[in-house]
Amino acid sequence: MNILLASSEVFPFSKTGGLADMVGALARALADAGHETRVVTPLYRGIREKFPDLRKVDWYFHLPLGSQYVQAELWELDVAHGLKIYFIDQPGYFDRAGIYQENNFSYADNAERYIFFSKCLVHLAHYLEWRPDVVHVHDWQAALVPALILQEKNAGWGSAPPTCLTIHNLAYQGVFVDSAFALTNLPENYFNPDGAEFFGLLNCLKAGVAFADFITTVSPRYAREIATPEYGCGLDGILRRRQKDLTGILNGVDYQEWNTTKNPNLFKAYSAGRMAGKKHNKLELQKLVGLPADEFTPLFGTISRLAEQKGVDIQLGALAEMLNTNMQFVLLGSGSPEYERGYRDLARHFPGKVAVRFGYDETLAHRIEAGCDFFLMPSRFEPCGLNQMYSLRYGTIPIVRTTGGLDDSVIDWTQNPKLATGIKFSEYTPRALAKAIRKSLVLYRQPKLLNACRHNAMKADFSWRRAVHEYLDIYKRLQTSNP
Repeated sequence: MNILLASSEVFPFSKTGGLADMVGALARALADAGHETRVVTPLYRGIREKFPDLRKVDWYFHLPLGSQYVQAELWELDVAHGLKIYFIDQPGYFDRAGIYQENNFSYADNAERYIFFSKCLVHLAHYLEWRPDVVHVHDWQAALVPALILQEKNAGWGSAPPTCLTIHNLAYQGVFVDSAFALTNLPENYFNPDGAEFFGLLNCLKAGVAFADFITTVSPRYAREIATPEYGCGLDGILRRRQKDLTGILNGVDYQEWNTTKNPNLFKAYSAGRMAGKKHNKLELQKLVGLPADEFTPLFGTISRLAEQKGVDIQLGALAEMLNTNMQFVLLGSGSPEYERGYRDLARHFPGKVAVRFGYDETLAHRIEAGCDFFLMPSRFEPCGLNQMYSLRYGTIPIVRTTGGLDDSVIDWTQNPKLATGIKFSEYTPRALAKAIRKSLVLYRQPKLLNACRHNAMKADFSWRRAVHEYLDIYKRLQTSNP
């Protein structure tokens, strides 16, 4: 098949979170499975310098955006056999210090930026000599594509490809003032309660839900959760109406990138059969972040956006109680200034027990995953989550709340003691998380059980080989229903 993917971020070219990892890994897995795969993404600042093999394509965009026309250029990069990345080069929109925001403030013209990006994708899908059999778009930044393709199909594009939308996080919907709809140049009847309109505003993700031929989310449990008022973020009604065209596919992990044996980011290699290297990684991590190097003190870690969704509030409360015991904690993340202050205060109150690093550092992320004994992920909601799966491969026991992909990917002792890979808790309170941490401290003092859990975790298979076939089944179904 010819498969065209579109995402506002794609690893290793741009990244703010799991979206980039997922799209980059899915694209490689599709190509490895023998399918011609192309990805469209913006050319952000710094990409050209980091990837000098990029080449300019003899292709120019001159597309309407409301009453004006905007121009852009196209660049491309051959990544692997069967995989090509297209970059939309519009410096006014994408040559900026951040991807979506600067200094915690979203760019005021984000609607304009990503409506234009979506139009560029549709233009390519329509006019490239290479014709896609399916167009698969990700999150709100590309969610207007199904509506734009439907418009062109109604205008005479007889071979328009079917569309699939993946929702990575329903909480981010791309909601803008109603006047932003004019930038789409779509007919007015697309802006109604059954389409792109949301309480008088333009909702890009809702438009995708309304007009895509099929919708996926990034875990089976999250697909069920978002059709409920509790997790539906105001879109549960339209998602229930589209339920027959909605499914959840658990994300895979790129084990070429996240592995413990051939990884330049780690201090020392190790495996499920040879665990001595994990102790070495722990001691070196403790030194690196300024904690006392002690193999017998259990080390907990978190790598996260510091946002309410990630359970930061209950984690701060639980740690304030549990750090009075013999344990250490290391954080890598950034986000809410209030939450950053909370972790600074924690480090000040527990010197020698807490290390915090704000921002994102890919190498340090790997070292935290490898060096820690336990990984805390107490999310309020979690569409899929990848860090718990990285932790499993690294033999770092995840402590997770039973929501979304966390519930789908971790096995608790109460579910199956022989196959247990982690510790789960359900109630969203500091007390419940503290209880889960106490369970982990008990586990740490029982080396045989701890090693069995680590072995189970490292043998768990969340590779893309499994997930890619589920996506291919959807693509083929769409192709059959859209001859």
